Amino acid sequence: MLRQKTIYLANPRGFCAGVDRAIETVETALKIFNPPLYVKHEIVHNKNVVENLKSKGVIFVEDLEEIPCNNNVIFSAHGVSPKVWEIAEKRKLNVIDATCPLVTKVHLEAKRLAKSGFRIIFIGHKNHVETIGTFGEAPDKIIIIENEKDIDELPPIKESKIAYLTQTTLSVRETANLINKLKDKYTQIIGPKTSDICYATTNRQEAVSKIANKVDLLLVIGSKNSSNSNRLRELAESCGTKSKLIDNYFDIKNDWFSNEILSIGLTAGASAPENIILEVIQYLKETHGFSRIKEISVKDETLTFQLPLKLKNIQKEHSI
Repeated sequence: MLRQKTIYLANPRGFCAGVDRAIETVETALKIFNPPLYVKHEIVHNKNVVENLKSKGVIFVEDLEEIPCNNNVIFSAHGVSPKVWEIAEKRKLNVIDATCPLVTKVHLEAKRLAKSGFRIIFIGHKNHVETIGTFGEAPDKIIIIENEKDIDELPPIKESKIAYLTQTTLSVRETANLINKLKDKYTQIIGPKTSDICYATTNRQEAVSKIANKVDLLLVIGSKNSSNSNRLRELAESCGTKSKLIDNYFDIKNDWFSNEILSIGLTAGASAPENIILEVIQYLKETHGFSRIKEISVKDETLTFQLPLKLKNIQKEHSI
């Protein structure tokens, strides 16, 4: 008897509270301000979301100098450094800050620790916009490390007070190993009261861990520049499961499938829209015969974030 082809669908998956808030911020601002509406960096790291907003009149920029003075600008969910705020002020830009509150938490921790005389070791990807923004809070006090080799090469630290912080979208397992290595090297090092890795990153990785050993192939819906999406793919592969990162069903290749592929795991990074997930499921049903769907749940997510207060006030003024 042939085994029924099955999709194991991870729950939770897709949008987190910070991404929901960031996208809603842009959508609300579009209703209030006439296009073009400027956004510093991609509002979230997802190709589908960015292209959709571009079609509505959003212009994404990396340099605030590209924005004419006295215009409106939204800062992305990843956060920015104080220097960016200074440039915005000089150019008299009306800033709506869509930074995820969990990223803001890390910024505040960095500022507090630096003010208290701590040397801060920040675990994160050096070229990621979130890391760059946090580093900018105290560049003379923060050392960025990515891996064990970086820890081995750390110079002697003169300060008696040392702390660590982390990017919010890292691998939970790998980060725990790096923290343990830091604790071995610096016995006096302290960390945040609660993990800087966000709840959504943690939950999605936990769901992948639960699915990986059940499937022949795991598909992660997310863009190549999405840190948390890449960590999901890497986690599945570390469990011995072949995994692919896709933006949408157009990225799926027929040669990934064979008679041996009877079960597929499906998840999505925290910036991937649910409609793309549904389209991928429909494609797998119609094109490759995956008729059975089994949802694997590890946790229900109920957290929501309010729109930025400044935007809410403007919204009230315009009765929107």
